[in-house]
Amino acid sequence: MKKILTQLLLFTGLVFSQNEKHLQNIKQLTFGGDNAEAYWSFDSKKLTFQSNFRKWNSQCDQIFMMEVKKASGDSAYKPKLISTGKGRTTCSYFMKGNKKILFASTHYANDSCPPQPVNIPGKYLWPIYKEYDIYVSDLNGKIIQQLTNTPGYDAEATLSPKGDKIVFTSDRSGDLELWVMDPDGKNQKQITFGLGYDGGAFFSPDGKKIVFRASRPETEAEKKEYLDLLHQGLVSPTKMEIYTCNTDGSDLRQITHLGKANWAPFFTPKGDKIIFSSNHHSSRGYDFQLWLINLDGTNLEKVTTESVFNSFPMFSPDGKKISWSSNRDNGNTRDTNVFIADWVE
Repeated sequence: MKKILTQLLLFTGLVFSQNEKHLQNIKQLTFGGDNAEAYWSFDSKKLTFQSNFRKWNSQCDQIFMMEVKKASGDSAYKPKLISTGKGRTTCSYFMKGNKKILFASTHYANDSCPPQPVNIPGKYLWPIYKEYDIYVSDLNGKIIQQLTNTPGYDAEATLSPKGDKIVFTSDRSGDLELWVMDPDGKNQKQITFGLGYDGGAFFSPDGKKIVFRASRPETEAEKKEYLDLLHQGLVSPTKMEIYTCNTDGSDLRQITHLGKANWAPFFTPKGDKIIFSSNHHSSRGYDFQLWLINLDGTNLEKVTTESVFNSFPMFSPDGKKISWSSNRDNGNTRDTNVFIADWVE
């Protein structure tokens, strides 16, 4: 009977866990492929995300938009393609007004998907494609504006809740640093300067602070390895901590001191805590759960317990729901899907 009930819940998109007290009425919104970085529209009705689901004709990550209400009740729901379908994309985000979407893409340089990085034994690596630039599209997939055009990597852009600033990651200064710019691409300014990868940044609910992930190589050997990989268009994300700063880069603070990979941070609706993904607790390495922590680094609390990958958490602007990506309930495949839940303090 339990097995039949579980199958029924999966079919309807409803999943429950008694061990995840902050998450109620969990619903699965995608059902195949790798679906990640699902971020809410300002009216809390839509999600924009990246996917490589072959049934949607994606050869590599493309940007899609879903209506949450429709996706919640239909496992066959097909979201709308927002990117061009060419090149590779990453890190989409709604603009104010919910009629435009921000994302990075390589399509201008080449129609084809860029090559995957050459595997280095014993190293987990992320590609840093120099062809990435940041674009704004309308909801019909028409590119309206290109915001960056400098040589090198420009990606990971998100918008302030106030709509007045975009934060993004760029290697134009020789390192992967945080930059800010106006929504029209003007007044681009570097705000972090420490050697290491600074990325995945988001604004606080009041728009005054930024939270992000960062690596900080310490020894000469670590610094050399980091720079050598960066020159190859690669970064090893296995050792990162969570940081905050003001929107001008001042008051830089390291929030976590956990070791291993701590990433994908986001402020809670009240702005008094940070939710993030981490494998610091795991001896296997690949076991990422969501965690909560106070802004002063105290009161670490585990949020998820199901599956071995949970990441990219984001709260809806109304503070009622949370979205994240997980490989739970994927039928023993390698699929990672988008989930939402009611958030319980």
